[in-house]
Amino acid sequence: MQVLTQHEFQIIDATEQHLHLAKQVVKLIEEASKTPGTGIALRTEEYIAEKIKQGKAVIALHNGDNDMAGFCYIETWENKKYVANSGLVVSPKYRKSGLASEIKKRAFELSRKKYPNSKIFGLTTSLAVMKINTALGYVPVTFSEITQDDEFWQGCQTCNYYDILVRTKRDKCLCTGMLFDPKRRTTVL
Repeated sequence: MQVLTQHEFQIIDATEQHLHLAKQVVKLIEEASKTPGTGIALRTEEYIAEKIKQGKAVIALHNGDNDMAGFCYIETWENKKYVANSGLVVSPKYRKSGLASEIKKRAFELSRKKYPNSKIFGLTTSLAVMKINTALGYVPVTFSEITQDDEFWQGCQTCNYYDILVRTKRDKCLCTGMLFDPKRRTTVL
């Protein structure tokens, strides 16, 4: 197992200088979506580029060669009442290094900085992401406790499990809903 060292990666807020990496991010998301048991919605290059331009993305670069190692973006819902950290991906060669946890932590910090009073939520099928979220102070919740914004749920259409969500009228899915409420929880990390 590769061990992450502090100096091996730069985990930073993405800026317009990283726009050229949007295509790589989309490819990583597409690859991750093909992994059995992974529920991740596909995104377009334009969508990822827009998140970068808006200052709503975190990127990890490998220090040795400036290789794009991972990515996560944030989105707001219901007039900033809710924030989602989404699209967490790590390049296969850097997986199992602890990098996903560091990227998610940075996205969480960016969300808290930009939207300190917002509830932060996520949907995931990944046990690793559930553990990361728990360490950040999220708790499992029913879907009724997260955004009900139709546009958010439409974003799930490209996920492999969307049919389950539709059949259950957005009540259940293979994903677990997790929520950080700044009024009730404090982070562990």
